[in-house]
Amino acid sequence: MNRLVNRRSVLRTAAASAVSAVCAVSKRSQAASSAGIHEITTISRQPKLYHGWPTLARCKDSELLVTYSGGREAHVCPFGRVEMIRSGDGGRAWGEPRVLLDSPIDDRDAGVLQTRQGSILVTTFTSLAYEPILAQAEKSLGKPGAWPEEKLARWQAAHHALSAEGRRAELGTWMIRSTDGGRSWSARYDCLVDSPHGPIQLADGRLLYAGKELWRGENRVGVCESLDDGRSWRWLATLPTRPGDDHRNYHELHAVEAADGRIVLQLRNHNKANYRETLQSESGDGGRSWSRPHEIGVWGLPSHLVRLVGGRLLMTYGHRREPFGCQARVSDDHGRSWSEPIVVYGDGSGGDLGYPSTVELDDGTLVSVWYEKMAGSPFAVLRQARWSLAD
Repeated sequence: MNRLVNRRSVLRTAAASAVSAVCAVSKRSQAASSAGIHEITTISRQPKLYHGWPTLARCKDSELLVTYSGGREAHVCPFGRVEMIRSGDGGRAWGEPRVLLDSPIDDRDAGVLQTRQGSILVTTFTSLAYEPILAQAEKSLGKPGAWPEEKLARWQAAHHALSAEGRRAELGTWMIRSTDGGRSWSARYDCLVDSPHGPIQLADGRLLYAGKELWRGENRVGVCESLDDGRSWRWLATLPTRPGDDHRNYHELHAVEAADGRIVLQLRNHNKANYRETLQSESGDGGRSWSRPHEIGVWGLPSHLVRLVGGRLLMTYGHRREPFGCQARVSDDHGRSWSEPIVVYGDGSGGDLGYPSTVELDDGTLVSVWYEKMAGSPFAVLRQARWSLAD
């Protein structure tokens, strides 16, 4: 009997030790870093225009690129176009904006990636979400609160530049490609899916684009791949749907390849369970199959993922409730767990902000860029933080 009691005691002690070890690992992987903020600045130069949904990328020569939806009057309007600015000094100074793509309807989001071959890929999608707003403005003409005639005429001119059929034909998910450092660009072409920050490159050389079909089929959510440096894309895998979810409520994906070879994918969730949280899925076979999306305890969206030089993963995301701004989390275990939130910027005036993306410079400095509608202004600007992780 004593031997049995002793054996049970040993087993309980061993189990407790195992749990303590697991908890210790979990706590280490989730230990919160803090942000050493070096500088917060506004980097856009067009105060009378609305700038939205930027993506920041670092090139092989250390030049930084930011693409975004510019030329806008508002968060939703018919005037969006894809623009780019460049910095040769780590984000301390930025050049003048260049228009890369301006379709007859609204061009939204703008992802950017430089591939190992040196090509620059820029992504966007086109939208007619402004149409109900214009229709309501036309109904309100002559009533209190109606738009100025000049504004209404401007929107109508843009809208009626094409027939209804022509406008529908403009809807799509698009990519443009440059092989000469951005001096010239291809015509836009279909890249099958869209997400705000565009594709990534894997260790095996493939390009992987985690995103969502728009304006076609079942609006599948999943990943596409390119085997020819972004010239063409093919569907690779559909993301499983969590029980009780509608896949159409999964949005704005981004992925990163961890140091252990797994691919970690995060998405914006608008299903009832974990509403407006970031969900995560993983692939252990190069993106050919994926785990069901699961919660990671992060309220905020959408996420941008990057692997830092030391192997840790960093996610940055918009936080559209107090403190309004941008937050980050770090994973020391290849995305299996995440730290407590790190506030990169928490002084926003409201929820019309976010979509941060981040790069790491040679000296370890982190640069994040997001968009933000400033207090007292109808227009959003591009904002930048230069910061570092202080463990």
